[in-house]
Amino acid sequence: MLEIHQFPCLSDNYGYLLHDPASGETACIDTPDADAYLREAASKGWQITQIWNTHWHPDHAGGNNAIKAATGCTVIAPAEVARITEPDQVVAHGDTVTLGAFTAQVIDVSGHTNGHVAFHLPEAGVAFVGDAVFALGCGRMFEGQPDQFWASLERIKALPPETLLYCAHEYTQSNARFALHVDPENAELQDYVAQIDKARSEGRPTVPTTLSRELATNPFLRADNVALQARWGGGGAVSTFAALRAAKDNF
Repeated sequence: MLEIHQFPCLSDNYGYLLHDPASGETACIDTPDADAYLREAASKGWQITQIWNTHWHPDHAGGNNAIKAATGCTVIAPAEVARITEPDQVVAHGDTVTLGAFTAQVIDVSGHTNGHVAFHLPEAGVAFVGDAVFALGCGRMFEGQPDQFWASLERIKALPPETLLYCAHEYTQSNARFALHVDPENAELQDYVAQIDKARSEGRPTVPTTLSRELATNPFLRADNVALQARWGGGGAVSTFAALRAAKDNF
């Protein structure tokens, strides 16, 4: 059974360590804080052997060099991560990476950055999506274009609905306020927001989330919904997504 250790780091990031007990291998999913990752791995008695980066931003790849220096691990990343550190293995859409007996499929989820990837482990029913999609949100479109980002979200939408999405930040309450503004009559969204508020009031994370829940409540994944298109886009999914992303940027 794949073990996933989740922990908070920096101001609002989540760190993830994946561990395959059979092989003893451990992968970091992104490296926002090298000290936190090394400390958490040591507390679990795990030896870091790999880093899987989703994109190049410093709060996702900034700890690569320090962790590699401390552990000798292999950095597996999209080519854009060379802005931070040179990957040992460059991956792109359609590639696979392995952790012991587990295989992850690399998915192009560009739009937040032009080289952003996600790692989907079908056997474990999980996907590590970085800043491509959040609980009730998606990343800012720093480098990509609306059609590109929407195509990425469609690839995420096509995963099995029971997939657990491990996103990189605790942004959910802020995203929820915007989602209610966008889609105020969505009863499932209203129930979800109540659960989110309760979790946060008790100091619990709202991540991971399930794809099925996001498909019903996340406005960015619902840009192909006719009612949302009528309210926010007036055209198709791409124009509605663009309108929603611009509205969130100024919300």
